[in-house]
Formats: sequence, C-alpha cells, structure tokens
Amino acid sequence: MPVLVDFWAPWCGPCVGFAPVYAEVAESAQTQLRFLKLDTQAHPQSGAAFGIRSIPTLILFHQGKEVTRLSGALPKLQFQQWLVEQLQALN
Repeated sequence: MPVLVDFWAPWCGPCVGFAPVYAEVAESAQTQLRFLKLDTQAHPQSGAAFGIRSIPTLILFHQGKEVTRLSGALPKLQFQQWLVEQLQALN
C-alpha cells in the first residue's frame, strides 16, 4: 500500500492550516493509502535525511521508494486531485 508522509512543524503557519485538509482527505482515502505525519521540529534528522528544504512537504512512497513529492499547502480540492493523479500513475 502506498504511503503519503506530511513533513511539517508546529511553528509553520501553512502546515497548521493544511493539517485539517490532510486529516479529512486521509479519512476519506484510508483504504487506498496510508497517511503519516512527521514533525520535523521533533525529528530534524528525518527531515534532513529526506532532503526537506521547505514545509509542508508531502512525499509519496510506493514499495519503499519515493515516487513523488509536493512542497506547499494546497486547498482540499487541489490536494485531492493531485492525490488521485499520483495514485492513477501507480496503477
């Protein structure tokens, strides 16, 4: 199952604003992929290991490998559309 990781931090305004959108989409699409969040303030080594230069950054993994990434917060409809496109590309 693909995994989408949201790299974020509690001091990041766009991250905090995007959190409810991410949670809502995660709830509706939980049968298609796993949704995770990684706090880069609490785990800076993880952000560095993945080359995170700005937050929020979303990374989609499939079979343990990075497939794509997206930096910046999106409105719900755009986020859903991006996610559908990425999942279709995996099939």
